[in-house]
Amino acid sequence: MAESVYKIIELVGTSAVSWEDAAKNAVETASKTPRDLRIAEITKLDMKLEEGKVVAYRARVAISFKYQGS
Repeated sequence: MAESVYKIIELVGTSAVSWEDAAKNAVETASKTPRDLRIAEITKLDMKLEEGKVVAYRARVAISFKYQGS
C-alpha cells in the first residue's frame, strides 16, 4: 500500500433548520472543490441568536482530503 498525505481544512456550515443540515451544507459545498474527500468531523456546534431566538445553526467541520502535490 502506498503512503498518502492528507490535508485538513476547517469550514463552518450554516442552516436555519438544524445542525445536521449545517454540517451537510459545509460538506456538500466543499466537495465541489478538493478531490478525494475522506473524513468530515464536526468539531463544534453553535447557534446564532437574535432577540433571544435561534435564527441559525452553525456546524464547524474539519474535512480531510488526499493531498495532490505538484
